[in-house]
Amino acid sequence: MYRSIYVPFDNSAHALRAAEIALAIAAKGGGELTASHVHAASLHERRFRQMEGGLPERYRSDEALTEQREIHGDLIARGLGLISDSYLDVVSGKCAQAGVPCRRVTLEGKNWQRLVQDVQASSHDLVVMGALGLGAVGCSVLGSVCERVARRVDRDLLVVKSLAAGEPGGIVVAIDGSEHSYGALQAALALARIFDRPVEALAVYDPFFHYAAFQSIAGVLSPAAAAVFRFEEQERLHGEIIDGGLARIYQGHLDVAMKMAAEAGVRLSATLLAGKALEQILNDLRTRKPWLLVAGRAGIHADGETEIGSTAENLLRLAECNVLLAARRVAPAFGHMAETTMAWTGEAEARMQRVPDFARGMARGAVMRHALERGHTVVTSDVIDSCLRGSEGKCPYKR
Repeated sequence: MYRSIYVPFDNSAHALRAAEIALAIAAKGGGELTASHVHAASLHERRFRQMEGGLPERYRSDEALTEQREIHGDLIARGLGLISDSYLDVVSGKCAQAGVPCRRVTLEGKNWQRLVQDVQASSHDLVVMGALGLGAVGCSVLGSVCERVARRVDRDLLVVKSLAAGEPGGIVVAIDGSEHSYGALQAALALARIFDRPVEALAVYDPFFHYAAFQSIAGVLSPAAAAVFRFEEQERLHGEIIDGGLARIYQGHLDVAMKMAAEAGVRLSATLLAGKALEQILNDLRTRKPWLLVAGRAGIHADGETEIGSTAENLLRLAECNVLLAARRVAPAFGHMAETTMAWTGEAEARMQRVPDFARGMARGAVMRHALERGHTVVTSDVIDSCLRGSEGKCPYKR
């Protein structure tokens, strides 16, 4: 699945573990690895100039300063280059032992900016990097380079948090019905085969928010406004729909995931939870203690401007296990979506029965596709009428 893997490397403990995981993926998947290191010679040069005022008096003549600048500039340029080469020797040596093709890249500049530029200009399909670097301190949760790269790259990103090489645990994949979440599922299934680990799909729906919202609204609506809004009726209707409707929608997403996993030949378990997605997923991770969490980098409510979803970003920061954020988008097969997420009213079913047998399957499929494209989960007579209006001159049988 992953043919070209990119590993930012600074020889920190997390970078070393990231390189090992990337190497395992490349070796078992027939891929190649690119290791990169960024140094900042220009930054050191600027900082040296800023500190010149603190040099002893004997170094502050024009001649002495010019000489020191030349010596320092040459040492920094050559020295940082040698350090980069030495770091990348570590990765290329491991690749040589495993028989994995390795490419080396040395970059100069601001670390996260150069990494993002290099990834975005490439065809790499996976980035594997440590959650923390050489600058980590005891209270560090997520390094600034990792966090900034995660927000900006449009490739699958595996962030390595655990340093234990033989760590047990399975793979948890978060499903919310978005194409990114099904892309996450695809990645989770591929890694499950590579590392021989079980996979659990997790979906979380929130039936509680609307109750809190209605309580808040009730505190500010005047009696006249409540009458216009038909507040009590709206509250009752939302309660009836949300209690069962959201659970059914998210169970449908899990059912689609189960079908996709079966097609890929991977056994998938599934769990449906109620509550806030971030809180419930983190609680599940603490109980289950998986090796890896896989989630889409954006969720079902993302728009075109979303760089990374709020739940994904918080999971990246707060989850204690390794985290893969999937940038890939996968649209499940139409048949899976129709079978698991679509229901028909009695009236709509009766109308379909009036379609001749030879055309009923085609007509039913056209109606379901029309409904899915518009976000419907229940086919009513109105949906059928809408489909017919949109297919004037094409529908073989209209009643």
